[in-house]
Amino acid sequence: MAAPSWGVLRLRVRGSGRGGGSLLCLVPKPFCTAAAAASKPLDAQRLAEKLRAQKQEQKAKKEPELKNPVQRRVHELVRFTQQLQRVHPNVLAKALSRGIVHQDKDLVVINKPYGLPVHGGPGVQLCISDVLPILAKVLHGHKAEPLHLCHRLDKETTGVMVLARDKEVAHQVQELFRTRQVVKKYWAITVRVPVPSAGVVDIPIVEKEVQGQQQHHKMTLSPSYRMDNGKMVRMRTSRSAHVAVTQYQVLSSTVSSALLELHPVTGVKHQLRVHLSFGLDCPILGDHKYSDWNKLAPQKLSAGTLRKLGLPQSKARHLPLHLHARQLVLPALGSRNEELSLVCRLPRYFVRSLSRLGLELPSQDPDEQQS
Repeated sequence: MAAPSWGVLRLRVRGSGRGGGSLLCLVPKPFCTAAAAASKPLDAQRLAEKLRAQKQEQKAKKEPELKNPVQRRVHELVRFTQQLQRVHPNVLAKALSRGIVHQDKDLVVINKPYGLPVHGGPGVQLCISDVLPILAKVLHGHKAEPLHLCHRLDKETTGVMVLARDKEVAHQVQELFRTRQVVKKYWAITVRVPVPSAGVVDIPIVEKEVQGQQQHHKMTLSPSYRMDNGKMVRMRTSRSAHVAVTQYQVLSSTVSSALLELHPVTGVKHQLRVHLSFGLDCPILGDHKYSDWNKLAPQKLSAGTLRKLGLPQSKARHLPLHLHARQLVLPALGSRNEELSLVCRLPRYFVRSLSRLGLELPSQDPDEQQS
C-alpha cells in the first residue's frame, strides 16, 4: 500500500502583542493516490447495473418506437426469427438447453430454432454442430463428451431435432432414419388449399439448374408421365431422380390458406417444399425459393392474404418459412423397450400467423395458443 503523502498546513498564531507572527508547521494528511484508488475492491453490482443501463439506452436509440403498423409487423417478424442468429456460442447453447424436449441416458432432443443451420458452410457464422460440445457441458457437466447429430433439418425449418450422447447411439438412430423406421410429422401453413384435402404425392424429385438472369439450382419434380394432346405419355426417367413420397392432410383451412400435417415417407432434399409447391400448387407460406420456378424472389401473395398478415407485398420478403417438424416417433432402441414420441411446440411467429389467417389448431393442442 502506498505511504500517506504529507500536506502542508498554514497555522496563524496570534500573539498577545502587535509583533505576533505566523507559525508554519507540517502535519500528516493522507491524500488518495491513484495506486490507493486502484487497490479498492470494485463494486461489481454497481458496475453491472451501469453497463445494463448503458445497453438499454443504446437499444432505445437503435429501436425507436414504431407507430406505423406495417413497420411494427416487420419488426415483430425480424425479432421472432433472428433472436439466435448473431449470438455467442455460449448464449446459443444455453438457449437450446432451456428448450430441451426430452433427455435420457442416450438422447437429448431439442426444439431447433428458425434460421440456424445444422452444419457449417460458406457464409455460416454459427451452426448447431459448433455448439454441441458446449451444450453437452451445460447439460452434463464440464467432463461431458460432445453430443452427436442424428439427422438434419433445413436452416429455415424449426422443430424436433435428435442428438445422441455417444457415437454408437448416434449411428443406431441414423440407421433408423435411413431405413425409414422413424415416423416424421410436419406442420406447414400453405398459400391456397390443396385439393383433395388429404392424399399422397408420389412424384420423383431431381435437382436442376435454372437458366435466366439468376442462374441457380433447385429441386424439382421428375414425373414418370406427362399429358400430350390428351394422352398420357411415359417420360424417360432421369438417373439422378430420387423416389419421393409425401402423405398430407388438411387440419384447418380458409378460402386462401391452410394448415397441413405432412408425413414424408422418404427423405429427399426439400421434398415437402417441392411437392407442395410444384405438385399441389400450394407453396408453403414464406417459401421464397420454391414459390416460383424461374426466379429467386419474395413470395407473391394475394391482396387478402397480405391484408390479414398486415404486410404490403414489398415487405413479404420478411416472412419466414412456416414449416415445423412437429413430431418424431422413434422405435424401441437399446434398453428402451417402448417407442418414443417427441413433440415440439410451434414457434411464436407460426402461432401468430395462424391467428392472423384465421386458421385453427387441432382441438388436442390448445396449449399451442400460448406459445
